[in-house]
Amino acid sequence: MTATPLPYASEPVASPFGYGIHHVQLAIPPGAEDEARSFYIDLLGLLEVAKPPVLAARGGLWVRADRLEIHLGIEQDFRAAAKAHPGILVTDLDALDGHLTGQGVATTWDANFPGMRRFYVHDPFGNRIEFLQPATG
Repeated sequence: MTATPLPYASEPVASPFGYGIHHVQLAIPPGAEDEARSFYIDLLGLLEVAKPPVLAARGGLWVRADRLEIHLGIEQDFRAAAKAHPGILVTDLDALDGHLTGQGVATTWDANFPGMRRFYVHDPFGNRIEFLQPATG
């Protein structure tokens, strides 16, 4: 039996499991850690965190700031996530847009999400990333 979907604007519903996201993982090509650092650390302002030694041996990079953690994992047959993407909440979408466009990063605005303002960027590997902020007024 399929339940009727809740309206999007409804309040979040608690489950018996206490779901939440610890991190999002995106793939990068082998040997691309320095290029990933340039984008995720130097441009976006995230901080690198040390991977546990057993995982560090696999390569990749972990970054975090505020309530966000992204794991960038090496994928031998890398293919960018052109449609699948993390949706990252920010407190000042316009400031982030200004920062990114000022650094030559193209932002693509999309007004098709009621109640939210958002734009997309692509990391140096082609992975799609959505930044969004609740609309006011």
